[in-house]
Amino acid sequence: MPATATTIETRYREKFPGSATQYERARQLFPNGVTHDSRFMKPFPLYVERAAGSRKIDVDGNELIDFWMGHGSLILGHSHPAVVEAVQRQVALSTHPGSSHRQELVWGEWVKKLIPSAERMRFVSSGTEATLMGLRVARIATGRQKVLKFAGHFHGWHDTLIPAADPPYNQGEYPVPGVTAGVLGDLIVVPPNDLPALEQALDEHHPACVILEGTGGHWGMVPMRGEFLHAVRKLTAEKGVLLIFDEVITGFRISPGGSQAHYGIVPDMTSLAKILAGGLPGGCLTGRADLLCALEFENRFGKKMKHPGTYNGNPLSAAAGAAALEVVATGEPCRVANEMAARLRKGLNELFVEKGVNWIAYGEFSGATILPEYDGPPSTGDDYIPCDNQLAKLDRKTTPALTHAFRCAMLLNGVDFFGGWRAMLSGAHTAADIDQTVAACGSAIDLLREDGLVA
Repeated sequence: MPATATTIETRYREKFPGSATQYERARQLFPNGVTHDSRFMKPFPLYVERAAGSRKIDVDGNELIDFWMGHGSLILGHSHPAVVEAVQRQVALSTHPGSSHRQELVWGEWVKKLIPSAERMRFVSSGTEATLMGLRVARIATGRQKVLKFAGHFHGWHDTLIPAADPPYNQGEYPVPGVTAGVLGDLIVVPPNDLPALEQALDEHHPACVILEGTGGHWGMVPMRGEFLHAVRKLTAEKGVLLIFDEVITGFRISPGGSQAHYGIVPDMTSLAKILAGGLPGGCLTGRADLLCALEFENRFGKKMKHPGTYNGNPLSAAAGAAALEVVATGEPCRVANEMAARLRKGLNELFVEKGVNWIAYGEFSGATILPEYDGPPSTGDDYIPCDNQLAKLDRKTTPALTHAFRCAMLLNGVDFFGGWRAMLSGAHTAADIDQTVAACGSAIDLLREDGLVA
């Protein structure tokens, strides 16, 4: 944080001394003192002791409205009673029997009931593993090597799909330290929402599959809506290219059946995680039975995809996931989360006009994104997408000093935004939470002005 942000930094250090102490310990253990890149922040990250519903309590006893929601995995909110009870019951029975068990059957049956594309599935431990499996199955099924993704879409951190996940998006140049040129040669990247570019790439490269996030890159930061998604489904089917919906975030969130159920699209395969396991580690690849048979010992392809994995379908994640999905199936958590997110976006945009800042809030379903340093007109309604949905203007790096200061200022006012500028809502958030959050944002803007970071 720059020296100019004296008021915010001083107050932050005074309010969260326990987190500062914990961070000093962490620096002796972890690179940058954190276990996930997005948890790194200046002058030190927040350390949370416990959480329930829409709120969490840090090590100093400060209560915060939480908009991280377990990186999007907690559509029911923190410590939902049904999930807690299921995990407590299962942990006393077994945590890792090293064998098949009934909980994985219950879990799998809920996935098959809710997700339209789910004919067969294989559980894994994360979303990254699920998308990795999807690519490998696609290659076995088609006999082709290349895969296609859209710029700005995040599909986990494995070698093939991490390139072009974050800005800058220099066409044809997506270097990632540690990823070899040979791997990059198998990846085709096209701009989002550009159907002619997609068709040209499919004709030129004829990849094994196309993979995309169900509502657009970075959970709708650059929205990808129904009309385009239907066009992608039609085009891939016509050209014999498999379509994978990455619903690691959108699955069970925008609707109980994810984005594919909402838009009425059935992809060939779907990757799932986060809400799938009720907040515990877990993921899966699901889709057409004639594709997932690549995991069978004797199959129509004449070759099997090798798939071990110590924690595949482990009983604790299965118990938590089945309990969570039973509640999700009612539709109520998704409905409330979507409704509260719309209320938040509206309240923030009214605040930005009142405060005279060049910011805008946008998004859809249960998400909200604040775009600072914005040079366009104010929002005209909840369907409005700023900057004509241009990748370079929506998915860009914000001034680091402003991002750090805003995150700290929001924490000082009792709110923890995801990554500083974003919010993931849950069925546990209330209208009172939203009103308090908008007020907190107003106070944060005042602090930023005091430190000279906002005009």
